[in-house]
Amino acid sequence: MDENPNEDKRSEHFMDFDHQDVKRLRTDFEHEESSTSSSTSENDSSINYCGDQSASTSSDSGLPQSSTVPSVESSHDTTLLPDETSADATYPIASQTQDQPLQEPGSRAWESDAFSNLQSSSEDTILGTDSESEEEAEEEDVLSKEKPKPTWFLVPEVMSRQYGYTAKKANPALFQQRCYGSLMCVQKLELMYKLEESEGCVNSLNFSADGRLLASGSDDLKVVLWDWPVGKCLLKINTKHKRNIFQTKFIDLKGPDLHLATAGRDGHVWYLQIGNDGLRDSRKLGQHRGPCHKLSVLRDQPQVLLSAGEDGIVFSYDVRKSHPERVVHVKDNSGREVSLYSIHSNPLKSTEFCVAGRENSVRIFDQRKSSRPITKLCPYKSSDEKLRNGLHITCAVYNHDGSEVLASYNDDDIYLFDVDKGSGIYAHKYSGHRNGATIKGVSFFGPQSEFIMSGSDCAHVFFWDKKTEAITQFLRADDNGVVNCLEPHPQLPFLATSGLDWDVKLWVPSCEEEPALSDLASTIKENKKCGWGNFESGSESEVLWMLWRRLRAARNRQQEPDGESGFEFLTIDSSDSSSDSRRSASDHEDLDDPAGCTTS
Repeated sequence: MDENPNEDKRSEHFMDFDHQDVKRLRTDFEHEESSTSSSTSENDSSINYCGDQSASTSSDSGLPQSSTVPSVESSHDTTLLPDETSADATYPIASQTQDQPLQEPGSRAWESDAFSNLQSSSEDTILGTDSESEEEAEEEDVLSKEKPKPTWFLVPEVMSRQYGYTAKKANPALFQQRCYGSLMCVQKLELMYKLEESEGCVNSLNFSADGRLLASGSDDLKVVLWDWPVGKCLLKINTKHKRNIFQTKFIDLKGPDLHLATAGRDGHVWYLQIGNDGLRDSRKLGQHRGPCHKLSVLRDQPQVLLSAGEDGIVFSYDVRKSHPERVVHVKDNSGREVSLYSIHSNPLKSTEFCVAGRENSVRIFDQRKSSRPITKLCPYKSSDEKLRNGLHITCAVYNHDGSEVLASYNDDDIYLFDVDKGSGIYAHKYSGHRNGATIKGVSFFGPQSEFIMSGSDCAHVFFWDKKTEAITQFLRADDNGVVNCLEPHPQLPFLATSGLDWDVKLWVPSCEEEPALSDLASTIKENKKCGWGNFESGSESEVLWMLWRRLRAARNRQQEPDGESGFEFLTIDSSDSSSDSRRSASDHEDLDDPAGCTTS
C-alpha cells in the first residue's frame, strides 16, 4: 500500500512532527524492520502440480491475512496536533516498551490504548475538508444519476435467432459481444466459486488470450495456473522473486508452450516458459531500482512487453533478446523522478503507451519520440486545492480502441478522458467507491468498454454505466476489507477478482434476481466519511496510515540525493542517469508500508 512520500502538504492537515520525533520514529522503525527481516536465497524456480484440487463453493474466503505492525519504542507517550488548545486532547504514538509489543491495529487493546483520546476529542480539533452537508450532497448526486435502460434481452434474441429474424445479427460472435456488453449480464453477476491455493494476498490476475486459463500471483512468491471453468489448479510455480509478486502476464507466442512474465516488489521482471513436462525456462529480463507494479504486453508484438517501476523508468523487453531498452525516465517539473504505478499500451497503436503514478497527471508517450509526453491528462487546474494535497493516480488504462483513458485517483474519483481533447477536460466522472488504502486497479467491462469497474476499500466491486455514470452493480467481493484486482474475461461476461483474501473469486451472470443494492447508500456515505480529508470518521487503522505517511514524507526530505546504491541495477545509457535517482535498495525497503498486502 505504497503512498506518496511527497504529500507533505496533505499530511500537515493531520500532524506536524518536529524534527526530533521524526528522527526517533525513523530510527525505531528501521531497527524493528532490520531485526525482523529474513533473507531469501535465490533458489531455482520449481513447479508443483496441484493435483485434483477443486475450487471452494463455500461462502468463507481463504485463510485470512493478518497485518503485522512494527513496534515503536518511544520515550514520549503522546504527540500534540498543531493548533491544539487543550492539553487533554493528545494523540498517543506509542507507550509500549520492549517487553510489551505494540498491539495489532483492530484489536481492542489498540483501540483502547491508542485511540481513546481520538474518539473523545472535540470536533474543533479534527481537520476535515468537506462539511457534512457537502458530503450528503455528493452522496445524493451519485445516487440520483439516471439509471441506464436495458437495450438487449436474452429471450427475444434467442427466439429471433431460431426464427431467422435479424439475419444480420445472427453471427455467433456478434451475439456473444452483444450479450457481454449488455446491462443484463452486469446486473446478473454473482459469485460462482473461489479458487483457493495461495498462501498470501493475491495481487495479480490475468486471463490467457483465448480465455481458457487464468494466472494469479501472490505474496507467497508463487504463480498459480488455473483451469478456471472447472475451478482446478493446474500448476503452481515457485518463482525467483524475493518479495511480493505484483503482476503476472501471459505472453501470447505461437507454439505448444505457455509463456508468462512476472514483476514484483523486488523490482525484478522474469520470463517463464512452461511446457507439458513443467518449467522449461526461467530468466530475468531486467530490474528496476524499486517495486515494479505493472507490465503491458503489446497486442501486435506479443514478444515485446513494457514495465514501469517506482524508479520512474519505463523499460521495453523483447523476450528474444538478452537486454532491455530504456524507453523513458519520467520526471516532474522540478526534475525529480516520478514513481510509476501503472503502464498500459494503446491497443491499436503499439508505439503509444500511458503511465501514471505519484503525480496528478496521466502521461501519454510515443516510443519513437519518448523524450517528452504527447499529452498530459488531469481533471484539475494547477490552482485546485486537491493538487496541493498530493493527489496521485493508482491506475490508468486505455479503452478497447485507445480513444479514451480511464484513471483512478487516490482518495478521489475515477475520471474518463478523451485522448484527443487533451488535459483539463474529462468526459465522465465515477464516484461512490473509495480508493485510499492500496494501489487499486481500474478497468473497463464489455467488448466495447460499455461499463467501468473498480474495487474499493469497503470490500465491494462497483460497476458504473460509462455514459450515465450511474452505479449499475455493487458486489461484496472481499471478507478482509479491500478489493484490488479486477480481471474481465477476454470473450465472455465473466469476472475474476482478488483482494486481501487469500483466494480468487469468479463471477458469472447467473443470478435470477435483480440487484437489490440495499446497502449502496450507506456504503457510499461511509466511503465519503472515511476519506483522508475526513479524519474524524476514520478508523484506528486509518490513523496509523496517516502517521506512517507523515513519517515517510519526513524521511524523504532528509534523504541524500547522491546516496550510494545498495545493489547493482540495470542501466542502459549511463548518460541518462541523474543523481536524484540513485537511491539504494535499503531506502526503498525502508519506505515500505507497515503490514499486509501491497497490491497493484
